[in-house]
Amino acid sequence: MKNELITDAVLVRNYINGDENALSVLIYRHKQKIYSFIYSKVLDRDVTEDIFQDTFIKVIKTLKLKKYNEEGKFLPWVMRIAHNLVIDHFRKSNRMPKFDNTGEFSIFSVLGDGALNAEKQIIKNQVESDIRRLIEELPEDQKEVLVMRMYKDMSFKEISDVTGVSINTALGRMRYALINLRKVIEKNNIILTN
Repeated sequence: MKNELITDAVLVRNYINGDENALSVLIYRHKQKIYSFIYSKVLDRDVTEDIFQDTFIKVIKTLKLKKYNEEGKFLPWVMRIAHNLVIDHFRKSNRMPKFDNTGEFSIFSVLGDGALNAEKQIIKNQVESDIRRLIEELPEDQKEVLVMRMYKDMSFKEISDVTGVSINTALGRMRYALINLRKVIEKNNIILTN
């Protein structure tokens, strides 16, 4: 297909310069990925359609205002817009988990919602599974402290006694474990939202 030979960057530039068809090619090229991504989060075809359309309305507005900064990353940029709109959808429908407003995001706060419906339970199980997989990638000393603190509900004094290290060392390992988890989450664009 001739359209496949034209890069996203060229299509974006052509669209900004007035070629309306270029946007159709971009939408056609990426529709399945974006639509599937949205659907995997909201699990509702009507809502997915709405968010998909809203995503491209935002894309069009940004391109028309010439505010798009082309770095050869059109699809990741559109996916980020879609992700933000999914979060907005959950916020509007009061289905987002409520975080304490300390300014520090805790990946474990998404595990604390007790009143879950079936959909939330499935998503919560997936989030827990993702977190366990991420924890397995941590260095052994950090993983040990994190598991004792978060899953065994041990105090840092108890962790210190069990591991034979000072409380400050246990605190440091916990801090590095959380920093490393955050890095892996950001690097892999993992979404931990139930």
